[in-house]
Amino acid sequence: MANKKTEAVFTPIGSYNGENKKVEKSVELPDATDKTHKDLGLSDDDVIEMYNQMYLQRRFEERAMQMYQKGKFGGFLHLYIGQEAISTGTVFALNDDDDIITAYRDHGWGLVRGVSPREGMAELFGKATGCSKGKGGSMHFANVEQHFWGGYGIVGGHIPIGGGLAFANKYQDNGRISTCFFGDGAVDQGALHETLNMSQLWKLPCIYVVENNGYSMGTAATRHTVGEIHERAKGYGMKSAMFNGMDAFTVYENMKKISEEVRKESVPYFVEIRTYRYRGHSMSDPQKYRTKEELQEYQKTDPVERMKKYILDEKILKEKKIEEIEQNVEDTVLDAIDFAEESSFPEPDELYEDMYAGTPHFHDKK
Repeated sequence: MANKKTEAVFTPIGSYNGENKKVEKSVELPDATDKTHKDLGLSDDDVIEMYNQMYLQRRFEERAMQMYQKGKFGGFLHLYIGQEAISTGTVFALNDDDDIITAYRDHGWGLVRGVSPREGMAELFGKATGCSKGKGGSMHFANVEQHFWGGYGIVGGHIPIGGGLAFANKYQDNGRISTCFFGDGAVDQGALHETLNMSQLWKLPCIYVVENNGYSMGTAATRHTVGEIHERAKGYGMKSAMFNGMDAFTVYENMKKISEEVRKESVPYFVEIRTYRYRGHSMSDPQKYRTKEELQEYQKTDPVERMKKYILDEKILKEKKIEEIEQNVEDTVLDAIDFAEESSFPEPDELYEDMYAGTPHFHDKK
């Protein structure tokens, strides 16, 4: 991000911190862009909205975590905390009708792609007012009207669907592209390689994006995957890129360029965005596989704090205005919790609905 004062300094992999203690790091972050938002064609209002979106994702998930710990809902809860620059930068770079599909770390994607905080929190609570009628839960946020095709619970299982969306767009010649996001743990799934092969063979307009957050559950990426992840594209003669995912401007700049190329040339792209998650794989994760020192080093590159500092340094807003944005977000999230608490659970008959397109009402009495 622009303005040298905003550049976070962190210890390189394998070097020593101030206590002369080796800091093990699971993923190396490349440099962020040095361009300003104006260099990138973003307005002051765009930057403010980016921060609003990122802060909303952060506070929504922090409150969701608290509700989970209070036993308000169960199942799995995979938090996106630390990765908000990717969802935000990407959505600002894409067209409104481009398709997005992701894996189970999907709350941030849903919020920035039009799922309201009320609908999102209600879905976590399993209520009928949720974005998936309370039947999908944490892993299945979706907003089809805004071309967000949801989260997906099976590792790598949604990758062929991302390719299918791209095939549909090419077949219909509608000018849209597809984007498919997944974690570093999915790169060794056979479905990815089969889909990449077909995508390159058929020249499908899709961007396949690995959100490399350093760990596949509790295993560092360097211990489960050979070589550099983005270099997998070479095996298919596919174009590829790798860049910093802790800075929204860097994500925006790269995804804007790549999406325009994919749209114009109708070719697939394989992208590795390097990021870091500040919470465990899920709420049941004790995180014993990483040190506190490693976590502290990556927190120096917090994408939300980075954007806030940029706004202040560039005098886009004063501290008081930022505080107003943050308070509004806090109020919005607390309102979403109240809404979820007060909403009703789905009726039992809903069990038979939404199984297939045009499902007949099997439960109707004759």
